[in-house]
Amino acid sequence: MEKNGKDRAPEDSLLKVRHLEVAFPSRKGGKKALVRAVNGVSFDVRKGETLGLVGESGCGKTTLGRALLRLTPVPVKGEIWYDGEAIHTAGSNAFRSLRGQMQMIFQDPFSSLNPRMTIGQMLSEVLTVHKVVPRGDVKKKIEELLDIVGLSREYAGRYPHEFSGGQRQRIGIARALAVNPRLIVCDEPVSALDVSIQSQIINLLNDLQDEFGLTYIFIAHDLSVVKHISDRVAVMYLGKIVEIAGSDELYENPGHPYTKALMSAIPLPELDGKKERILLKGDLPGPLDLPGGCSFHPRCPEVMERCRSIEPALEPFCRKSGHEVSCLLYD
Repeated sequence: MEKNGKDRAPEDSLLKVRHLEVAFPSRKGGKKALVRAVNGVSFDVRKGETLGLVGESGCGKTTLGRALLRLTPVPVKGEIWYDGEAIHTAGSNAFRSLRGQMQMIFQDPFSSLNPRMTIGQMLSEVLTVHKVVPRGDVKKKIEELLDIVGLSREYAGRYPHEFSGGQRQRIGIARALAVNPRLIVCDEPVSALDVSIQSQIINLLNDLQDEFGLTYIFIAHDLSVVKHISDRVAVMYLGKIVEIAGSDELYENPGHPYTKALMSAIPLPELDGKKERILLKGDLPGPLDLPGGCSFHPRCPEVMERCRSIEPALEPFCRKSGHEVSCLLYD
């Protein structure tokens, strides 16, 4: 059962991703090489749900989120389907009509805002370019957006540097909502905020999802935050999804050794709580020197000899719940 009781059929998917690859050109030893930031990722995002995306820094989470919205500077291989429409083959004009339905909330709420424009000017630009409302209704719409995210209407005339981090993130949310999207990629939207402000932004995102029927892809490092907001969670390691399951099931019954290590690092709220910490050996391999076989085998505490030569596929761990794991322990 998913976290808040949502039970949808696979055909209810808003976003379908198949064999997605993103590689950046680089050089190794004077020779051209490719940094495979995302390496053959496939998953679905159901309408109205929140899919959490977790993993260590450098595992490809942000690159994946940007690739879904065609924001990467390099070509993307694979297929991306949004509500039945092929994003990966859509031309510029066709994709422009879809742009308003897919938005992104960025990690840094300061650098993502234009310091030379007031909040009203930024929101007005979005509303005008995408022709969301007639020009005569732009001011009214800006006031509505500020009300929705819990900011005073008077803030429309102020600049980004006049706001706190939490207020700037609310502005970023208002900008994403301005075009009436259905899918929002949240790229670590609370990681730069104080803990007390984090809870306010998370609650705001939950309220907006209920009010507008939004679908989220929520990228984060904090596993406690991901559990609170997500219906399902996908775990990434070195550009691949190694496990995906409903939020409750993943946290109660993780299958992949990497997921188990991540879960063991979550602090317990009880003072006398005891948990055995799983410490991973070695460092995260570089993207230019990916290990053969299972990419996690150099650090895995449960490694077997065949893990060094066989690359596991994402297979059902529990067919009834849709829990999938990429690990030879369950081959």
